[in-house]
Amino acid sequence: MYQISPNLSPRQALPTMYDLPSEEIGDPGLPDEFHLLQPELLRDTFRPPNYPADEVFTASDLNLYYDLRQSQWYKRPDWFAVLGPLRHYDQQNLRLSYVVWQEGVNPLIAIELLSPGTEKEDLGQMLREINQPPNKWTVYEQILRIPYYFVFDRYTDTFRAFGLMMNRYQPLTIEGPGVWLEDIQLGLGLWQGSYQNRERLWLRWYDRGGNWLLTPAELEQERAKHEEQRAEQERQRADLAEAEIVRLKQLLQRSGINLD
Repeated sequence: MYQISPNLSPRQALPTMYDLPSEEIGDPGLPDEFHLLQPELLRDTFRPPNYPADEVFTASDLNLYYDLRQSQWYKRPDWFAVLGPLRHYDQQNLRLSYVVWQEGVNPLIAIELLSPGTEKEDLGQMLREINQPPNKWTVYEQILRIPYYFVFDRYTDTFRAFGLMMNRYQPLTIEGPGVWLEDIQLGLGLWQGSYQNRERLWLRWYDRGGNWLLTPAELEQERAKHEEQRAEQERQRADLAEAEIVRLKQLLQRSGINLD
């Protein structure tokens, strides 16, 4: 049931995330393993230094409702990020979907992981049928006007980056480890490594120095490693101090001074 009230404006009377949940009967099923792991790595390493944590929202495989004139139409990005003042639902309820007319903030970044069945829609190569929703490219470019759109084909390890310029997506130059986004002080590139015990090329965020940002698990490992090193240094200092005391005692004893 829609959340409507005679006292609300037409925009406020439109369906909300409670009316437009992500789960829908008849959906084709859960994504494959890569579509689960890659968004998780993106989320775990996405930490824009110039935004507080409460102004950063990321999601994967979550319905994104974008057209208040066609409130049932949605796209489901493999991963997207929203930055800025965000709605907080009494600090309790998690989003069932992302409804742009309710949130008031459009995504800054959208990422699609190409699959053989989705490539044409993701790259805007699918012709629109009458009375059917536009493809993802059109929605991201012309309706939501998402500034950055990235596409990764894991079958060919092809990474493509697009930026919104003059109302159209234009290819962005990939330099060094990837593409640098100055407005969020982060870069996105291809990282060769093991994540969740899977070795391959992954999309991953990096900092201004070109350092790949660590996941919470990696940060904990680094913290434990530093603690172990610190403890070892303390043991070495204690051993040296004890050895020095023994040496001084021996020196005094040779000088005829007995400390016992």
